[in-house]
Amino acid sequence: MRKVFLSIFTILLSSPIALFAQEQQSTSAQIDETFKQYTQWFVDAIFYEIPFTDDFQVPWVLIVLIGGATYFTIYFKLVNITHFKTAIRVTRGRYEDIEEHGVDTLYGDPTSNEGGDIPETLRDEDKAEGEVSHFQALTAALSATVGLGNIAGVAVALSIGGPGATFWMIIAGLLGMSSKFVECTLGVKYRDVGEDGTIYGGPMYYLTKGLKEKGAAGFGKILAVLFSIFVIGGSFGGGNMFQANQAAAQFVKLAGIENANGGLYFGIVMAILVGVVIIGGIKRIASVTEKIVPFMAVIYVLAGIVILGINFNAIDDAFALIYEGAFSGLGIAGGLVGVMIQGIRRGAFSNEAGVGSAAIAHAAVRTKYPASEGVVAMVGPFVDTVVICTMTALVIIITNFGAGYMEYGVEVTEGVELTTQAFDTAIPHFSVVLTIAVIMFAFSTMISWSYYGMQGWKFLFGRGRITDLIYKILFLLAVVVGASISLGAVIDFSDAMIFAMVVPNIIGVLLLTPVVRKELKRYMTAINKKERAIKNGAEDRTKSYKDLEG
Repeated sequence: MRKVFLSIFTILLSSPIALFAQEQQSTSAQIDETFKQYTQWFVDAIFYEIPFTDDFQVPWVLIVLIGGATYFTIYFKLVNITHFKTAIRVTRGRYEDIEEHGVDTLYGDPTSNEGGDIPETLRDEDKAEGEVSHFQALTAALSATVGLGNIAGVAVALSIGGPGATFWMIIAGLLGMSSKFVECTLGVKYRDVGEDGTIYGGPMYYLTKGLKEKGAAGFGKILAVLFSIFVIGGSFGGGNMFQANQAAAQFVKLAGIENANGGLYFGIVMAILVGVVIIGGIKRIASVTEKIVPFMAVIYVLAGIVILGINFNAIDDAFALIYEGAFSGLGIAGGLVGVMIQGIRRGAFSNEAGVGSAAIAHAAVRTKYPASEGVVAMVGPFVDTVVICTMTALVIIITNFGAGYMEYGVEVTEGVELTTQAFDTAIPHFSVVLTIAVIMFAFSTMISWSYYGMQGWKFLFGRGRITDLIYKILFLLAVVVGASISLGAVIDFSDAMIFAMVVPNIIGVLLLTPVVRKELKRYMTAINKKERAIKNGAEDRTKSYKDLEG
């Protein structure tokens, strides 16, 4: 059966690539027409909008995302706020020793080897399984969400919903922290570990294993298969071709390349670079993203801080406009509801909380306590939406005071261009840096989504070199296709597949919240045990652990 599915997937995914051998413009039209003819029903179903006002409708999938996030926030008693300080400490490695070896081994009752024989204690054979650190797992997951949504998507949201959309964007980010906490805890709890130590995790595994524990093995298997199909489709489209397409367009425009094959050449180079990284698996991906994501995010945020510093006197006016617009609508079509929808929609779609994709990357972490990674995962939506999206919004609003390049309530189609204009207004020629940022963010998004899709691929077709190679070849060819031609219908379909992941994921997560609560209690007990031991005079063994293991 797996061979049959593999053959079908290979044919379906390679068809657009085969068409690419023809003239590029006609190929684009053929792909669009073919995909739209056979997949529009699916796109319409996933993004079906429930009318709330005469001017604004809400996609039902957005209601599921925000509804789930709100439930998790309440169920776990504002975990996104009460445990945020712990999340920072865990990310920085404060509790790395107990996560590697267990709190009882290091800070339990004194035994013959405790206190005097730290090397023996730390190098026990029962160490935590996993491939990457908390920070690496976080940056790998962030690399899939931080990017065009933060740069272009915010501008689009402001153009439609006005400054008030920023407030609701922040609310969506804060609620999304709770969703990430739950799904990433489950990702570690129910992961598979191969004989060679390779980690296989994500919703596919907690849907099958977790629901099996609850006596719903068949139902869990169905949800897992659906999720796997959706994540593979999403990895080729929104996680690949769309990223390559936008990065190529930005590069060709800045470079002034008029050659029709400019996108093709860009795609080939990008595919080579992506291939070098994804061949190495999650360890290589993590080692690259832990450098790219913080570096580009810091540059982008610093540029935003510079602009805000230059326009310091306008910051309070910007926040006043955001607050006023959030609760009044400021004449935007749809009023308050319209503003709220745009902000929440952009925030939820930007950080992908509830989609389940991040749980795949976070599952590879080294730890004995699943909740430790759930806590770390909360940092993702905070950085992605609360910090970076808000920074972008403030820059656009403040620079728009004097330049007046945007009319709120009038939708823009090229969000990247608007954000570029906003930064160029205050920092001449920053568009060059922004173009580099777009390319680097697109690159990091592609390599992370290649891992997501690969995990779904392995779940459906098995773990083998041949099946892995087929996926990687198709993925790299898709980079070239995406950078070379317009793929409107294909991107609509792949985006629909990404958000279709919400359905099986949220169902499973809702059923497994009691498991997460138990894991959180276990982890917080371990942390408290370590802190009490140190307070009572025991040695903090984190430093000794790092010295010995490093």
